[in-house]
Amino acid sequence: MQDGSTTAENAIELRGLRKSYGERSVLDGIDLVLARGSILGYIGPNGAGKSTTVKILCGLMPDFEGEVRVLGLDPRADPLAVKRKIGYVPENAVLYELLTVAEFLLLVGRLHGMADALVQRRASEFLRVFELEERLGARIQTLSKGMRQKVLLTSALLHDPELVVLDEPLSGLDVNATILVKELIRALAAAGKTVFYCSHVMDVVERVCDRIAILDGGKLVAQGSFEELQAARGGGSLEQIFSRLTSVGGQAEAAQRLIATLRSGDGA
Repeated sequence: MQDGSTTAENAIELRGLRKSYGERSVLDGIDLVLARGSILGYIGPNGAGKSTTVKILCGLMPDFEGEVRVLGLDPRADPLAVKRKIGYVPENAVLYELLTVAEFLLLVGRLHGMADALVQRRASEFLRVFELEERLGARIQTLSKGMRQKVLLTSALLHDPELVVLDEPLSGLDVNATILVKELIRALAAAGKTVFYCSHVMDVVERVCDRIAILDGGKLVAQGSFEELQAARGGGSLEQIFSRLTSVGGQAEAAQRLIATLRSGDGA
């Protein structure tokens, strides 16, 4: 973990972050500091608390305990200020189905106070790179899942945010678009942006992220660079390290039990 002091170089600071729903604890004392210009892979099993962390960072969930700073701002005290500075790609986005792609992106740009001409110029260039420019006039309801994801990525980056929060951003993308997004993540960091990246695709996290934080049962069980995690956890791929550290392990044995179940009726 990086130095615990509060500085302008830190994009994200979480200290003693806790969140509960009634008796159920979702986040249990998260301490995490992420420097500006870094790419953090934030990974964990389903239900580990990843999405809750993301919602808190984005100013969508004000009722938590502990200290949170996003680009020096308190998302509980000033969520709108935080939202102006971040770009967010949620795992399950709800888009305005009856708007055209151009109308939707214009709406997003206006919400960020951007001039229409700038929105149109950036949107056209993004969608040209995503090979989707010809669909600017198409209603969102006519788009495939992969096309929607490209529109969502465009909307998140349109206002040139300082921090980009990505929750499963590769969902629905084809191979070429996946490669493009991975390169885009690296380019964002090289341009001084910070990327908070949640994903279940371990090999991408391993190759793209500067630092990795592994969450299990609402607690951070490990964090550091991939090389640091390897050194501390006996080597192996990130997938193997993840399996050893979380409560999810034993997948190979579980798969064999399923095969045995299929074979149990043979000869009956």
